[in-house]
Amino acid sequence: MKLDQGREIQAMRKLLLAAVLALGAGAAQADDSPFYVGVGISRNKLSNITNSGLSFSDIDKTSWKALVGFRPISPFAVEAAYMDLGRQSSAFVTPGVGSCVIGSPNCASGTHHSDAKAFAAFAVGFLPVPMPFLDLYAKAGLARWKLNGNTTTATALPPENFFAFSTQGTAFAWGAGAQVHAGNIGARLEYEHFNIANTNGAQVISLSVILRL
Repeated sequence: MKLDQGREIQAMRKLLLAAVLALGAGAAQADDSPFYVGVGISRNKLSNITNSGLSFSDIDKTSWKALVGFRPISPFAVEAAYMDLGRQSSAFVTPGVGSCVIGSPNCASGTHHSDAKAFAAFAVGFLPVPMPFLDLYAKAGLARWKLNGNTTTATALPPENFFAFSTQGTAFAWGAGAQVHAGNIGARLEYEHFNIANTNGAQVISLSVILRL
């Protein structure tokens, strides 16, 4: 009985050692892989949103982003990203004829709403830093953005949903950041910017988790 137990313990140790070695080999292989993915939390700012002479709610929200990348050599990579820039609403009151009391027929009260998103593609250049766990980088590319807005009134005059718009375009995009990594897992802090028509431009600060595949 004791001999059988000893053999079982020895077999379990061998199996555990084999599993550790397999996981280590897998992590090393993943660390050398040129492909990676990431997901993160972003803080997005988009202000002075206008269309047809009307102003709409600024966007200053926490949202999310996702990315995929390919780094064939140490100083260079290409990336594609989706950015949910968020959505925000703000109330307004427009005086009519005479004094304006909210809810009276002389006033138009309602809500401005804005939301935006973007797809982006970047070429990324990494600086030669003498620390293997740290990357400093800058990137440039193109962003395909979409911006929506509408105005909804809560009173009879003017009628509800009296204005809405949806615009899209492509703009030069750039960014910079730093990332640390251990094995196949890393963390990235970065800033990105691109222009959106009839706004002050999108500013995105994000913190992401990166995984080498």
